[in-house]
Amino acid sequence: MAVKIRLKRVGAKNSPVFRVVVADGRSPRDGKFLEEIGTYQPLKKGENVQLNLDRVNYWVGVGAQPSDTVASMIRKAVRNAPAPVTA
Repeated sequence: MAVKIRLKRVGAKNSPVFRVVVADGRSPRDGKFLEEIGTYQPLKKGENVQLNLDRVNYWVGVGAQPSDTVASMIRKAVRNAPAPVTA
């Protein structure tokens, strides 16, 4: 089973909203998925991508392949993530 990290459209017509999901590569775009790990609102200004980076790292670690668009979002989210606080 090839697992993919990709976008699932849930918004209304002319008002797109996407969820970042982990799904079997054979399932349709808006079909069944394994886990929702984030959201993307392209019409929102500023911070329009929210990702759970812990779950992204887990799924990439077990072999999930992100789509090109999601890979770009992950790179931006990692770059903008706050540095971990060490005591």
